Amino acid sequence: MTEHRVAERVDVRHIVSSDYERWLVLWEGYNAFYGRVGPTALPAEITQATWARLLDTQEPVHGLVAVLNREVVGLVHYIFHRSTILLAPTCYLQDLFTCAEARGKGVGRALIEGVYDRARIAGSTRVYWQTHESNNAARHLYDSISEHSGFIVYRTDLLGPRREHMR
Repeated sequence: MTEHRVAERVDVRHIVSSDYERWLVLWEGYNAFYGRVGPTALPAEITQATWARLLDTQEPVHGLVAVLNREVVGLVHYIFHRSTILLAPTCYLQDLFTCAEARGKGVGRALIEGVYDRARIAGSTRVYWQTHESNNAARHLYDSISEHSGFIVYRTDLLGPRREHMR
């Protein structure tokens, strides 16, 4: 007897207020993945402000969730902003996370494609994002649906100690 694997349907939709508990679990998982846990965890006020922004239709910050078998299993946050090299708004995909149990089931791809759809509707001509160079599983997906631009990201935390070599 031949076994057939049926792909599970991943639904992507906007975040709604009733998603908060599940979103929070995913948000904390996302932050833990990047080392923001325990003493380095984000302050609660940032999490609360992020959640409020996601629900505020006047904010440029938006969120989608992925639903698999009636459970929220992934999140993506994206931001529209202006650019000096394009007339249309640009879309920055800031956060993407899938719970461990749903990885490899097309959730990440569905969330990214959901952002692509919303960006097209908003008139954007570009979606971009960044990931850590060590995030090999995600990079494998990203390489299959986008192109690596070759740019390197630099960042300075203005509230931290001043670095002497930055004079």
